[in-house]
Amino acid sequence: MKTLIKRLQIMGMMGMAFFCLANVGLTQGVLDLSAMDTQVRIQDDLYLHVNGTWLKNTEIPADKSNYGSFVKLDDLSREIIRDMIEAAAKRVSEPGSDMQMVGDFYKSFMDVERIAANDYQPLEDELEKIGALKSYADVAAHFSHLAMIGVQTPIAMFVSVDEKDSTRYLTSIMQSGTTLPDRDYYLNDDDKYVAARKALVTYVNRLFDLTNTRTEDGGSAILELETKIAKIQWNRTDLRDALKTYNKFTVTDFASQTPNIAWDRILTGFKTSLRISELNVTTPSFFTEFDAIFKATDVETWKTYLKFKLIDGYAEYLSPQFETANFELRGKQLSGISEQLPRWKRGVEAISGGGAGDFGALGDVVGRLYVAEHFKPEAKARMDQLVKNLLVTFGTSIDELTWMTDETKVLARKKLAKITTKIGYPEKWREYKGLQVKPDDLVGNVMRSSRFERERMMRKLGQPVDRLEWGMTPQTVNAYYNPTLNEIVFPAAILQPPFFGIDAPDALNYGGIGGVIGHEISHAFDDQGSRYDADGNLKNWWTDRDREAFEKLTAQLIAQYSTYEPLPGKAVRGEFTLGENIADLSGLAIAYKAFQISKNGKEPEKVAGWTSNQLFFVGWSRVWQRKYRDDEMIKRLLVDPHSPSHYRANGPVTNIDAFYDAFEVKPGDLLFKPVSERIRIW
Repeated sequence: MKTLIKRLQIMGMMGMAFFCLANVGLTQGVLDLSAMDTQVRIQDDLYLHVNGTWLKNTEIPADKSNYGSFVKLDDLSREIIRDMIEAAAKRVSEPGSDMQMVGDFYKSFMDVERIAANDYQPLEDELEKIGALKSYADVAAHFSHLAMIGVQTPIAMFVSVDEKDSTRYLTSIMQSGTTLPDRDYYLNDDDKYVAARKALVTYVNRLFDLTNTRTEDGGSAILELETKIAKIQWNRTDLRDALKTYNKFTVTDFASQTPNIAWDRILTGFKTSLRISELNVTTPSFFTEFDAIFKATDVETWKTYLKFKLIDGYAEYLSPQFETANFELRGKQLSGISEQLPRWKRGVEAISGGGAGDFGALGDVVGRLYVAEHFKPEAKARMDQLVKNLLVTFGTSIDELTWMTDETKVLARKKLAKITTKIGYPEKWREYKGLQVKPDDLVGNVMRSSRFERERMMRKLGQPVDRLEWGMTPQTVNAYYNPTLNEIVFPAAILQPPFFGIDAPDALNYGGIGGVIGHEISHAFDDQGSRYDADGNLKNWWTDRDREAFEKLTAQLIAQYSTYEPLPGKAVRGEFTLGENIADLSGLAIAYKAFQISKNGKEPEKVAGWTSNQLFFVGWSRVWQRKYRDDEMIKRLLVDPHSPSHYRANGPVTNIDAFYDAFEVKPGDLLFKPVSERIRIW
């Protein structure tokens, strides 16, 4: 199940580098010298100097849209998890136990003969339910029914911490309902987007043909309806604006503004124990305009739409024809991938989760196994110390700011002091008691696990905020900052060699995991994180003068990143990527300062000719080693708030004086900026 992720809740996505210690030198496995392109001067392009030959010589695997150090480590984690899951599948376990659920879910996923023989039969009951809908109220009620089993509709609903009262939970609704990755795919006439729209029509018709539900204009009708929805959707820059997306209404008041939508039927369908009386409407104008679209679209068209969303949502769990059709659109057309992932990898992902916010069907069961076998206590202890060092250094940096007044500095330090750190794995694991998993019912397993997780979320209403909850599994190669809990979180999978090594030189650990730690701390003070106070409440704690000074600096960063063009005519959107760019810049700067303090006045010996300061920046650049397919890059420029890897490596260092000192960067070098133009935020 792809779990809904609340915007801004999961804020940090870090890549991985491959480092190991080798006494006094760097071997092939430590820092791959053969990956470097020494024909490119490091003063002109740090990223290409460190990674250029690797980029030239590496082919992206046929089953991937992008490839690099981050993906390599994720693959390694999946191999480890595969062994655990397959071992569970071979055991005879007590019914209802964790091992029984993991093993039987995997069996159901790998039983390709049964899946092929079943064809689309597992969806027949759900298709009949849609066929029986008679009215607009029935359609609205079915939105929530489908959401409970993990199917997308125009109304996304979730429960999360109230952003203006972090002691309670609040129900929120957000725009949704389109199949293609972004509204631009529907509204822009670029050749790539036109081709994607044609592919969507083909895909819709193919699914209808395979289920014998084809109407003459089914594909065109879906494209027309989704285009109408796309036109009223907010752009992604506005969606990451914490102030714009907090709009609390009573259900009664909001229903009066959207009279054509049967909110009572929708909210009842989410099966909450408490009556929902208030909503945070993250995208108000979308819903008021959708209200008109909803009524202007006849019930039969909505039934066609719901059938498509159901089949699409489960296509990857049906017979091979459905899998292939789904891959042709999402893999080939939208990401440029030529081969489907091996089935075992997809099975592992379905059980363990596929990334930030995605817990899969049994993610924490796998997490417990993963941590028990592959996470060392000494790694956690070393990380504790690194985090403390970075937090202390960030506080010193706040004191040294020239653009911020003392009044705001006091509150910034207060917020910093209240940041909670979570490392490795949660103190309290998710429980799955009551979830029914069968070895011969893949679609049923997915539906039941989706409903189980939705019900888990809905039960939060009226309960105290669970400050021990995690937004990622321990086996996720990532890290994040959560503004409403004011916490930084580092799962176990990111805290291991070769990215982070117990015995690795400090230059590599500070340039690697230190940059990650600094990145996540900095999210507490980026353009959106800085709007939350020390207790996680969306509340202004800045003077007007300080906010104005801050926004003047961030405007410069927007301008810098907006000049980067990874593909001809396709530029980075500086405003959309601002939060991540602030975190990269400030996080790297803080990590470097903490590294200097860690030396205690003693300069380490050179390693393979590199000074420790040089090795710090080389290590940072290696973190971002990655290649993208063009189709994937086009998609990411629209939907990913992180800049492409080349600019994550190069962009921050142009603003850091220490980089200039380490490599004697001078006027005329391509990475040179005059001192007066260098941007320092935190």
